[in-house]
Amino acid sequence: MKIRKLAGAVALISSVALGGCGYLPAGDDSRTVTVWLMKDSVSKGFLDRFTQSYEEEHPSVELEFVFQEWSGIGPKVMEALGGDDAPDVIEVGNTQVAQYAESGGLSDLTLESMRDLGSEDWLPGLAEPGSINGQQYGIPWYAANRVVIYNKDLFAQAGITELPKTREEWIDISERLDSADRQGIYLAGQNWYVLAGFIWDEGGELADENGGDWQGALGSPAALRGMDFYKQLQGLGDGPKDADEQTPPQTDVFAKGDVAQIISVPGSAGLIEQANPELKGKLGYFPIPGRSAKKPGAVFTGGSDLIVPDKADERRAGIDVITALASEKWQTELARTMSYVPNKPALARVIEGQEGTAAMAEGATQGRATPNSPHWAAVEAENPIKPYMTAVLEGGDPADEARKASERITVKLTTG
Repeated sequence: MKIRKLAGAVALISSVALGGCGYLPAGDDSRTVTVWLMKDSVSKGFLDRFTQSYEEEHPSVELEFVFQEWSGIGPKVMEALGGDDAPDVIEVGNTQVAQYAESGGLSDLTLESMRDLGSEDWLPGLAEPGSINGQQYGIPWYAANRVVIYNKDLFAQAGITELPKTREEWIDISERLDSADRQGIYLAGQNWYVLAGFIWDEGGELADENGGDWQGALGSPAALRGMDFYKQLQGLGDGPKDADEQTPPQTDVFAKGDVAQIISVPGSAGLIEQANPELKGKLGYFPIPGRSAKKPGAVFTGGSDLIVPDKADERRAGIDVITALASEKWQTELARTMSYVPNKPALARVIEGQEGTAAMAEGATQGRATPNSPHWAAVEAENPIKPYMTAVLEGGDPADEARKASERITVKLTTG
């Protein structure tokens, strides 16, 4: 294992630097592969193990990790793709790939994904955003999605012994849980990622593509049914109709002890227990229920893909690094270390015993991503979906409000 360079914030370097002493210098044929990773995406331990293993197997390669903040990463990646000093591998959000692919600066990884990585078995919520016009530009790395986190004591007090498998059962137990001194579920009115799952479950879309042209689709009958279900569920608690899940943070609300359920990533449990240690050991998890018991509900899949810039100095070596990171060996290691969902459903077995992650992995089989348009980031920046949801929850006509929001989505997808 060679001494390697790590760049980024001083505090981050000190926490994850892969230092050492007494290592032999690299030979004259050594190559440095520069990898941009997002801050806190992996632990020091995982990176230590991967780097040592990889460099032992590839003695002429030295890995250099440069850590980036999510804030402002879009323009920074675009600049790197168009410049002459691009890194060899970049970790990007799965929904960002289309934007970067439109720049023309990404390597086509279709051959590697089919030949070496078993792309036919990837989670759709990670694989689909990385594929543009049939070409694979982003290689799925890891995923995360929302589940239902529930208070076991409150479920027991309400006499609920079986977890819901369908939406109908979910509404039923949430009604039983909702009382004068207890919220059946805390669901903020503008949690649009959750709404997206309900819309997809009904067969609807946030936006539709026709011949390369995108249009907002919140007014379709299926999308309106998804919004109607959201309204039913949201009414079984005291969540604000005009704010999202961060205003106030729903974990803080849940930690008070009188909320039976929230919809969040399993990692939120740590924040809840930190705010209220009395809840430690009293939290449970289940996948968001679907329309039938045959499969869980659709969920938005967030996570990361790995890309290779066309102008990378070590393009071939960068592809080799991605192939290793996306392999079964390191997917297993990453899932166990970070409690992520691995990029293939078949690998979910490696997180057995981790209740929250297991529920997340089950839900991930029905994972989806936002519309695969290079301009979707512009939609989220303005986000007409949020005020649409508030308007409907406050009594506005769903069809009329959906039409207005869809028009704004269409404008953004057309003009960026």
